[in-house]
Amino acid sequence: MALKESLSVFDIFKIGIGPSSSHTLGPWRAAERFLKEAGESVNHIVSIRIQLYGSLAKTGKGHGTDIAVMLGLLGADPVTFDTSRIYATIQQIKDEKKITLTGGCEINFDPTTQIEFLKAESLPFHPNAMRISAVLNDGQEMDSVFYSVGGGFVIEEGEATVQKKISLKYDVSDADELMQNCMRAGLSISQLVRENEKAWRSDADTRASLLNIWQIMQESMYRGCHHSGILPGGLNVVRRAANSNRKLLKNYTENSLEEWKDAIRKSDHSFSNTMNWISCFALAVNEENAAFGRVVTAPTNGAAGVIPAVLMYYHLFCNGKGEEDTIRFLLTASEIGAIFKKGSTISAAMGGCQAEIGVSSAMAAAALTEVMGGTPSQALQAAEIAMEHHLGMTCDPIGGLVQIPCIERNTMGAIKAITASQLALQGDADLMKVTLDTVIKTMWETAVDMSSKYKETAEGGLASNIPLNLPEC
Repeated sequence: MALKESLSVFDIFKIGIGPSSSHTLGPWRAAERFLKEAGESVNHIVSIRIQLYGSLAKTGKGHGTDIAVMLGLLGADPVTFDTSRIYATIQQIKDEKKITLTGGCEINFDPTTQIEFLKAESLPFHPNAMRISAVLNDGQEMDSVFYSVGGGFVIEEGEATVQKKISLKYDVSDADELMQNCMRAGLSISQLVRENEKAWRSDADTRASLLNIWQIMQESMYRGCHHSGILPGGLNVVRRAANSNRKLLKNYTENSLEEWKDAIRKSDHSFSNTMNWISCFALAVNEENAAFGRVVTAPTNGAAGVIPAVLMYYHLFCNGKGEEDTIRFLLTASEIGAIFKKGSTISAAMGGCQAEIGVSSAMAAAALTEVMGGTPSQALQAAEIAMEHHLGMTCDPIGGLVQIPCIERNTMGAIKAITASQLALQGDADLMKVTLDTVIKTMWETAVDMSSKYKETAEGGLASNIPLNLPEC
């Protein structure tokens, strides 16, 4: 069996800033890492240059890659940085043509010339490639190439692609191995994952961190449901979640996240309204993501709205049992995401949107099935059903922005996840003809066959058929 990376739930769920985990969070972390690896040499840097290749170059402007790199060089933390300061911070760098690197060293820096978008060039390992070069005051040069491989994961050139392999109680490389482990140990998927997480930290720490992940997800939904206006980037997309929220609550005004959730619980739960709320939750998160807000990769930023929408649906419309159910949901979802990453990809630049919305829908479907009382085999069947009906989905962001069709696709992914869960719960998993491992293999084969113009380049699909007058992206 091939050596596979050991992945924690917190490798799949990362707190960060939108609009893209691969084009924003990944380059942000790469810039941080470059300066960290430089060590004391950071204080001797006199100039720095960033070159973006492939998909990072073609859609980098729309995804804020240049902004992310500058914030990474500043040493800003995407987990805690005040998102309201992003534009002012970047504008100051542009106006002064200077940047203060991590550690306090100020250098001349003009982003218009020192961040290059090399659209005609690609590097062989991955479409999301970037080179960071620095010159020291003694004339020496430092040069590193990084690949943002999806979900905020970053690999440096020459580094083993399997970055973390530690001893886990239950080794899981694919869905079949997960199922066999669950059967032998008599555990649910979430119970098995919870045991494995003890290799990284205490159970108490895992629990607390997962509840914090859910809190960030809820806050992004709440903010998105209370912010109207136009999304940045020049596409002039009108935010819809806030208007939908007002209509569904009949203009009722609440003053906190908990009051808002309570109002939704007491609202009309007709089929139509329930569907509207699920869409509203997903729209809210991804409108926040598109506006450089704080979200949780699940497993990516572009697909960040699916899992929060389905988990909120469970809590508010299915009588969710509280914190323990939240933990079970997130643990189960993360394991499905990890299996997709090991067996295929979670990068739209490698696999199209099936690798983002499709994977997130599969994650949510399995997780919902578990908390609704399903068996491990039913959860895996739900994940398979969800992905089967996303196979071949292209990534064709108009203007290189994570807005159209990305935001609406999260609503579709959430609804498909719920439908897939219902089908699995009502059926017999032993009779299924297609396994999750088969659909993951098929997804990868489809990704390999897919034309590169449909892989987050803004050169195909809707992106090539909607005439726009946008800033160059």
